[in-house]
Amino acid sequence: MIDTLLNHKTIRKYTSQAINSTLLNKILEAGTRASTTGNMQVYSVVVTQAQEMKEKLAPCHFNQPMIKQAPVVLTFCADYNRFNKWCKLSSAEPGYDNFMSFVCGAIDAVLVAQNVCIAAETKGLGICYLGTVLYNADKIIDVLKLPKGVVPVATVTLGYPDENPEQTDRLPLDAVVHYETYHDYTDEDIKNMHYEKELLPCNIAFVKENNKNTLAQVFTDIRYTKKDNVSFSKVLLDVIEKQGFMNQ
Repeated sequence: MIDTLLNHKTIRKYTSQAINSTLLNKILEAGTRASTTGNMQVYSVVVTQAQEMKEKLAPCHFNQPMIKQAPVVLTFCADYNRFNKWCKLSSAEPGYDNFMSFVCGAIDAVLVAQNVCIAAETKGLGICYLGTVLYNADKIIDVLKLPKGVVPVATVTLGYPDENPEQTDRLPLDAVVHYETYHDYTDEDIKNMHYEKELLPCNIAFVKENNKNTLAQVFTDIRYTKKDNVSFSKVLLDVIEKQGFMNQ
């Protein structure tokens, strides 16, 4: 299992081979064994397999080709709709219309998503995580007909790999792990931790093709700009409010 995790690769190209329903259900069941807040399971997973639905979802993910090509697209949602209804049917008044509840549901959903990804990879399938779900959560809600109390937080494409890409680089362990207390970084620490990453040929090319001087500038000026972050934040906060999670 550890080797599966250490060998993880993001797969964006898939064969046309369908995923057997028995296998898919087993993978989803493994997802539901993830840890969950208070054993409430305040999440849902929307499985998209119909090509027509993939076509509708694609624009929500900036038309990244893997959405249409993968045999299965999974949208993981924070979901209090089901739990709230159960409470009311059981003479219990739910108080989950607040931001804290949304965060708990989002964490639950992401834990399930990671379980699903690991289970899929152990069975020879490839996955790709798409963070774009947060950028266009409002549009995804419309496409998937998500009711109040449900917010999409993660999307994963699933299928048999039709490529064998290089592993994406990662920072060294001491860059992300702190023992006992958080130890802040010196300027020298930061330089050393990012040294190998910045010297990778793919990242050098990345900087050049974006006409920037440093890799960090590609992130701040091109990929994840302040302007875009603020714009998408407004969309997401509006979604969270409309779906019933901002009654503080």
